Parts: sequence; structure tokens; C-alpha cells
Amino acid sequence: MTILDRYLVRAVLGSVALVMAVLLVLVGLLTFIGEQDDIGVGSYTALDAFWYVLLGLPQLAWELLPIGALIGALVGLGAVARGSELTVIRATGVSVARIAGSALLAGALLIALEVVLGEFLASPLLQAARQHKAFSKFTNVSFGSGGGAWVRDGHLILNVAEQSGERQFGGMLIFELTPEHRLSAIGHAARATAGSDRTWLLNGYAESRFTRDRVLARPPGDRVLESSISADFLGLAVSDPRRLEIATLWQLIRYSYANNLDPRTYLFAFWSRIARTVAIAFAVLLAVPLSLGSLRAAKSGSRMLIGLLIGVALFLLQRLIESGTIVFDLDPVLIAWLPTALLAVVSLGLLARAR
Repeated sequence: MTILDRYLVRAVLGSVALVMAVLLVLVGLLTFIGEQDDIGVGSYTALDAFWYVLLGLPQLAWELLPIGALIGALVGLGAVARGSELTVIRATGVSVARIAGSALLAGALLIALEVVLGEFLASPLLQAARQHKAFSKFTNVSFGSGGGAWVRDGHLILNVAEQSGERQFGGMLIFELTPEHRLSAIGHAARATAGSDRTWLLNGYAESRFTRDRVLARPPGDRVLESSISADFLGLAVSDPRRLEIATLWQLIRYSYANNLDPRTYLFAFWSRIARTVAIAFAVLLAVPLSLGSLRAAKSGSRMLIGLLIGVALFLLQRLIESGTIVFDLDPVLIAWLPTALLAVVSLGLLARAR
């Protein structure tokens, strides 16, 4: 690594670290404020809320690093350009491709950080935080092992096999017990959505209710179920594919193919996770032509605003295609790479035109 490489890498990484610190403080503060409604429920205290936010910071850092890399690279390289240092570097015969190569070194280090966060730190710490929060809030429920999430809430026993959204679950089984601990009914819902005031909306719910001399069958329909179990609590035992590590997702994909199951959810999560990591390199590359072009004399605030707008647009596009991939039966691999491919085309196109 030459002196030029070290100088540009230090400029990029220093700005990315500053931007990430600001983003994490802001998002962490908003998360802590959002926990205020839960403080006082069960044994959940303000200190518990603080630890919940703190343990969730690696997951937040993993999610925000692509945006932070774009904004930080724009600020770092923009500061170098505004001081005419990039102009001097170009005047000595250093090509744009050479400057881009130095920026890519910083991008490679950020990709390594993203991998460490996403594959080793974020998931176990977030799981520990959610587990501690749930068991602090709900002391009258318990987990059972095997076959998904088995949760008991008073006279109800719930079994959930998969989580399809933040507050939505599929394949929910409901077992109702009598005060004498005898089975009174078995029900199955195709989809369960957590509502307000400790209620669940069950769609496609069919039930068999047992009496002394016969079984009464209820045709499929909708039902509102009252239960103190929250979506956060059930989510502890039913993993969201977006939060699973690459190795775990690969095992689930192989299992789905081996058992003739639909692997699209896991395929999308697998390739989306890889694509968003690769996107960091193109985010850093995008800062090179922008710093050499129209933003060369712009102030830091303008660069941060442009970087934030681009980052938010990519984030919203990612969320949009996440919800539409399964619904519209799209190719999960192609759609997972779409935001990164768009960023790559824009970055390489502007870099080719940079002078």
C-alpha cells in the first residue's frame, strides 16, 4: 500500500466512522425512545431498555453500513477534493482509475467489517437482547422445544412454524385447554397477524371443538384471538430469514430443495445478504466521480444530503422488492441483486465519464 493509498483510505474510513457514529447514536436514541411504552411491563426497566438498544447496535451497524459507506466516502473524498488535493494528485499524472483503486481498498476493509458484523456479532447479540426483553416482560409464558415455537399462555398452547413479517406469522396451531387441563379445541390458522390490545387476527382459521359426545367442526374463516403473547416474543423462536447468517440460509435452502419445499424466501434472503455486502464497494466507488465532478466544491452538508438521498432510495427499493418478490412470484436471485446492480451501473458509468 503506497502513501497515496494510505492517505485516501484514511480519509474515507475516518469519515465513514464519523458518519456511522452519528447514525448509530440517532437510530439508537430513537429505538430507546420507542422502548418507553414497554418500560414497566413485567420486570422490564429503563436499564433493560438501554441494554436492549446497546446489544442491538451491531445489527443496526450491519444494516446502516452501506448507507454510511456512501455518505462517508462522499464526505471524505469530497473534503480532499475541496482542498484541491485531488486536483494536485491528478496533475501529477495519477489516473481516475488509480484513485478508484485506492477507494476500493477502503471499500474492501468496510466489506470485511460488514461480514464480521453480519455473520458473527449481530445475530447472536440481537437474539440475546430480544430474549432478555421478552422474558422480562412476560413472566407467565414459557417456551417448548421442537417443531417451531411452542408457547403456552394460560389455557392456550400456540405453535408457530414460520415468520413471514415483523408482526405476521404463518401456520399457527392453537390448542385450547379446559380448567381441568383437558383438550377442548384444536385450531389452525393459515396466517396470524398481531394486533393491538393483546389480540391476534387469524385468517383462514379452521377449528375442531370437542364435546362429551361429538366433535364440532368450524369451517375456515377469520377469528380474533385474545392472548398476551406478543409478536416479539414469538419471534424469538421463529427466525426471520433476513436476520439469519449466510451459512444458516444455505443449509435451509438445501433442506428446502431436498424436501420439495419452496426455497424462494431463503434464496432471496441469501443473495440479498451477499448483494448488500458487495454494494459497499460500489457505494465507495460512486463517491470518486462525484467528488471529481459537480460536488468538488460543495460543502460537507450538501454531500451528506446527496449521499443520504441515494442511500435512502436504495434502502426503500430493497424493502419494496422484499415485499414483492414472493407475492408476484419473481426470480428471487435476480431481484435480490437489482439494487446493487443499479448502483454498480451508475457508479461505473459515472466513473468512466470522470475526467
